[in-house]
Parts: sequence; C-alpha cells; structure tokens
Amino acid sequence: MSPQKNSRKASRTKYVFITGGVVSSLGKGIASASIGRLLKARGLKVSMMKLDPYINVDPGTMNPFQHGEVYVTEDGAETDLDLGHYERFIDEDMSRANNATTGQVYYTVISKERKGDYLGATVQVIPHITGEIIERMLAVTRGSKQYDVVLVEVGGTVGDIESLPYIEAIRQFGLELGPKNCVYIHLTLVPFIATAQEVKTKPTQHSVKELREIGVQPDLLLCRTDRPLDRKVKDKIALFCNVGREDVFDVPDVDTVYELPLIFEREGMGKRLLDQLGLRAKDPDFSQWQSVVRKIKHPTGTVRILIAGKYVEVRDSYKSIIESFVHAGAFHGVKVELKWVEAEEFEHGEAKDLMAGCSGLLVPGGFGERGIEGKISAIQYARTKGLPFFGICLGMQAAVIEYARNVCGLRKAHSTEFAPTTKHPVIDLLPEQRGLKQKGATMRLGSYPCFLTRGSKAHAAFNTDAITERHRHRFEVNNQYREQLEQHGLRCTGVWPGGDLVEIVELQDHPWFLAVQFHPELKSRPTHPHPLFRDFVGACLNMTEPKAKEHASAKKFETVIEE
Repeated sequence: MSPQKNSRKASRTKYVFITGGVVSSLGKGIASASIGRLLKARGLKVSMMKLDPYINVDPGTMNPFQHGEVYVTEDGAETDLDLGHYERFIDEDMSRANNATTGQVYYTVISKERKGDYLGATVQVIPHITGEIIERMLAVTRGSKQYDVVLVEVGGTVGDIESLPYIEAIRQFGLELGPKNCVYIHLTLVPFIATAQEVKTKPTQHSVKELREIGVQPDLLLCRTDRPLDRKVKDKIALFCNVGREDVFDVPDVDTVYELPLIFEREGMGKRLLDQLGLRAKDPDFSQWQSVVRKIKHPTGTVRILIAGKYVEVRDSYKSIIESFVHAGAFHGVKVELKWVEAEEFEHGEAKDLMAGCSGLLVPGGFGERGIEGKISAIQYARTKGLPFFGICLGMQAAVIEYARNVCGLRKAHSTEFAPTTKHPVIDLLPEQRGLKQKGATMRLGSYPCFLTRGSKAHAAFNTDAITERHRHRFEVNNQYREQLEQHGLRCTGVWPGGDLVEIVELQDHPWFLAVQFHPELKSRPTHPHPLFRDFVGACLNMTEPKAKEHASAKKFETVIEE
C-alpha cells in the first residue's frame, strides 16, 4: 500500500464530490455551499474546496469581465468567487488550500520533475497530475483543525476536456476512500420545453451517461429546474441514471439563494447524505438561518443605494458586495435596492440626475484609469449634499483625491497609478511594490490588523479598538499629505500599525461619510453582517424626509435579492 493510502487510512474525514453537467452556470457553487450548510447545521465540522480547470495559476490577473470577482482569503490567496459562497453559507474561513487550479497543479508537477523528484520517470497525466490533485484534496485535512466532511466542487461541465483530469482524480480517490467514506453528487439540468409543455430528462440522462463512461457513478442527482418535478419524472430519471428514487432532488428557482438549504432539508437531503456517508449527527438547527431568510423574503421597507463602478455589466464582479447588502438589509428588516451606474456616466451626466431617488452612494474597488474622474465626481456630490457615502479600496483613494482637490486646495492631486508625474501624489505606490515586474499574487493581500480611533464612526461600528480585515491593493494614502488632509477635516480613523498605513478615512460633520482601504464585503455573513455595511445601510435609512424627497425619482432599480 502506498504512503498516500496509509495517510488516508489514518484520517476519519469523509468526502463529498460535486460535479455539474449539461450547461454551465447552473449554480453548482451555491448548491455545494447549501449542502455544506445542511451538514454544518447538524454540528458537523465542515470544509469545502473548489477545483478550477483553467490554466491560470489563480484569477488574480484575470479581467473581471471574464472571471467576475476575485475572492481573497485570510491568508492572502486570490481565489474563485465560489469560495465566497462557501464562507457565507458554512461560516468558516477558507484558505489557499481550499482552491486548486490546473495552473497550480501543473506548475507543481513540472517543478518536481525539474528537481528530479520523479527519478527519471515519464511524467504523465495519470498518475502524476491526478496524484497531485488528490494530494491537494488531502491537504485540506492536514491543518490544525480536523473536519468530519470535506466537500469538493469540480469546476466546469462534465465533457469538457479541461475537466477530465479532475473527474479521473475523484474517481481514483473514491476507490481509495472506499464505501461510506465518499459521496458523488451530480448537478444537472431538467429543462421545460414550452412547445411540448413538458420537462425533458434526456439532457440529464446523457450527462450522467458521460460521467459514468469516465468511471463515476453519481449517488445523488440535483435537478436544476424552474418548476417542481413530479414523482413520475423523478422515477424516470432514477431508472435511467441508475440511482435510487429517494436520491433525485429538485433544485428550483428561489427568491434568495439562502433559501436553498431549507428546501434541501425539507426534501430530506441532509438525512440521505448522513445515511450514505455512514455518519451520525444531532438534529439540525436552522432557527437563525430561517430568521434571516424570512427577513429577506418579507422586508418591512426599502432603501435605495447607487453603486458607481467600473464593471457593472458583470454583476459577479461585485458578488460579495451584493451579498453584503442582502445581509445588512436583513439585519434592518428592509430590502436593499441597487442602482447600477457606470462610473464614467458621472463624467458626462449630472450627478443630481444620476443620484435621484438614492439614499446613499457606494464606490467599490477596481483597477485602471477608466471611470476614476466619474467616481470622484460622484463622491463630491455625496459629500457636499450630505448623502451617506461608503468607499471601498479604490473608492477610498478616490475620496482622498476628491477631498485633496476640493477642500485642501490641491487642484492637481491624483494617484500615481493614473498620473505618475502628478504634482500632488496623495495616493502612491506601496514601497514594497516598487520595482516589481511580476503581477500575479504580488499585491498586498490577505488579512492585516487595523487600530481604530475611539469616538469615530468606525470604532462605533466595530465596538473594539482593533480589527483585522482583508486587502487587495498596490497603492495607498501618501503619508506626506496625511497631516494636511486631517487639518482640513478628513480624519484617518483606522491605521495599520505595521506600516503606518491609512486604512480608514471619515468625516465627522456628515451623516455618514466613511471609506476603507480593505474589502469588508469579504467578511460579511448572512447571520452576522459586516458592521460597516450594517451601519451604512442604517445611515441610508436615517436620511431625513426632506433629503429623501430631494432625491426622489421614479427610476427603476434592481433588487439585490434577485441576483
């Protein structure tokens, strides 16, 4: 027996493998996270992992229009946005061990080959690439925290060439684990054909057939559908896909994704998983989760907030921000409606017209010069009109530039990211970033401490003197201008002591004007929203009636919970 198998025998961790078929974008990440919630609600210790088939080492250098949000973990890994779903649903911090890409796997194998670790053997997809994938799945269980179950989501769609090594790896790993130690779950599509007025099971049959040809027989089937499947359809799926009748589950459209674990539980999926894994656990406790879902689905009011961003055409670029507003809205018992506006529109249109009907402004992060002047204009409007404002990362830097220009009198103030020779570089490159040529994984990434000023809005939100938050940036507030900014009223109320780096700025004589260098959206959870999102939404709700009327409009807004 190999050393790898011996190490596996010593562990009591069970594995659940989730694959997807027919089409992409079925919601495999949400379904996986919901299954994780089923197990977590029973008191089990759960972790999750995403296997990404793309050849990029990580998504850090990928265009948001292609990949969407880059989710940053506590230890500074740039990962897939599905890790955000995992953290929000199971309320456990992920790490770099929870995400593996084809680029990472091949990079490791080639590096080992160059060092001679394979003793002259011919390096092949099987066993070397699949072996490295298995090793990364095992690595999740080798930290200080032990898990009862690890859920592994295989990215891509069954039948994709790039997914084949991962399917083969989970096949091999399943044999190694043995019965009652792993479960294969396949998410598939059961479409409704309007002209025939019936649902069709053939796509699911073909998807499972393709999976079985690779050597993986699913134990549970999740059927993505826009309507409930009757018993007859489920029986047909079970018969042709070689699964039990009780192992076919609906994955319906929902008002909020946080409802899905409750639907899975009502369908008996939690109990079925325990049976197939040979696990015993306490009765599930969904009381707090149900309360959140109830507040999301039945709000008592509405608040409208404008987001001036650079990538608003791809809402997944701001996935964690959207979810943070859902969490904060549920806390206050209201529905948060978002108006999405390209930052560039503020360069050409009237801010008053664009902001009409909105009770607050959020300016999120981003990279590149496009839209920066629009963000600055939007912030100036919110500052001068007394509208609650929240800036994140580049949003904070834009707020500092705006304040330096229009309050401190530094008309040429800018960031050296956009104007390298600016006369007043109020935003400048981090010292450790100078001279770097490699772009991937070289930013200031991950969790850093921040000390808060007592009496500030930030301190009131967190109710503590020190916090830790996650970062992803290269530029910072230039300390040479810090005293001048503060003398004119822009308070630096959060500082990283390790590098005397400004983390939070705010205005005292303003309903709510606060901006941060870190990304608070990455730590918000349904059951405990991030304090800054919570207080920002609260400030928007507290807008005075005359001010609300001043910005009233009949414009159409998009509802967060429909994302």
